[in-house]
Amino acid sequence: MRDVLDELTKRWESGESIGLGTVVATFRSAPRPPGASMLVTSEGEAFGSVSGGCVEGAVYEEATTTLAGSEPVLRRYGVSDDDAFAVGLTCGGILDVFVERVDRETFPELDEVAASVRAEEPVAVVTVVEHPDAAKVGAHLLVWRDRSSGGLGSARIDDAVLDDARGMLASGRSGVIEYGPEGQRRGEGLRVFVNSFEPPPRMLVFGAIDFAAAMARMGAFLGYRVTVCDARPVFATHSRFPGVDDVVVDWPHRYLAAEAAAGRVDERTAVMVLTHDPKFDVPVLEEALSLNLGYVGAMGSRRTHDDRLRRLREQGVTEEALAKLSSPIGLDLGARTPEETAVSIAAELIALRWGGRGVRLADLDGPIHHHS
Repeated sequence: MRDVLDELTKRWESGESIGLGTVVATFRSAPRPPGASMLVTSEGEAFGSVSGGCVEGAVYEEATTTLAGSEPVLRRYGVSDDDAFAVGLTCGGILDVFVERVDRETFPELDEVAASVRAEEPVAVVTVVEHPDAAKVGAHLLVWRDRSSGGLGSARIDDAVLDDARGMLASGRSGVIEYGPEGQRRGEGLRVFVNSFEPPPRMLVFGAIDFAAAMARMGAFLGYRVTVCDARPVFATHSRFPGVDDVVVDWPHRYLAAEAAAGRVDERTAVMVLTHDPKFDVPVLEEALSLNLGYVGAMGSRRTHDDRLRRLREQGVTEEALAKLSSPIGLDLGARTPEETAVSIAAELIALRWGGRGVRLADLDGPIHHHS
């Protein structure tokens, strides 16, 4: 829902009713992850996507029907069985899509979701997508780390779901959980979708050079909150990095240590060291490799890489820690310009995140989409 939240909230605030289709589960090679959404307005406009084009037409019809007064519905789309699945996905995947009407009556707490997302406060939206009692389908419960709002039809169900939803929110996962009709741990009949909204992951780019400007733009394009940091105030300026979330003048290792101590970096954080200078590179890499981060990469030639490893070993960095370092940074794409180099680095980042191999899809067999 994050991809259409601004449009959804704008129309909700104006008093409109909107048909909303959300991917709640995927199997095999489905092209969009759980949480991907498409909304349909009463004028017939569509925003967002649930499948990259494969089943948008079918979901559009369901959303239109829901807007006309039909009950919320959970549909499965795929190619496994012609009797069970009404619409085929050309990519061979299967996805479950929940379609509901959203307005001030059906989802009075939507403004709280939007406010939390804008404030980068983690929040999860729990929705009943299946229940023997049709009146409970479509109920919403909002879950924060320290509070909740709304409800799923009974206090017992709310109590059963709260801890599980907080666990999924803490790990940034979205997905379906199944319970007995009254929230029993063992049983079936009640299925809820937990849609986690975490703040965007961070990308820390150290070294305010031309490659950093291209990398910062790429990071923003991929959904990261980007910080450029350099100890040299003449280079670390907002005028040189327009559109970057934060430009910081500080020694890289000192800034990273302070952010880690404050709990502002985590296992999703990507660190890019582009400075080419041992007095900057070695201290910040020593700090980065001691943390549980999603990615640590450093730019430089093979000679620079070898010298960097020697210096890090002299500082006591272990071989286990050094194995986490992506250096020289990026995939072999033949990149020459800063922009091409940023694509190379982003390609490596994506491949490591999702288990890709960084080779041509045309030369491979099997599923295209990897799942974490």
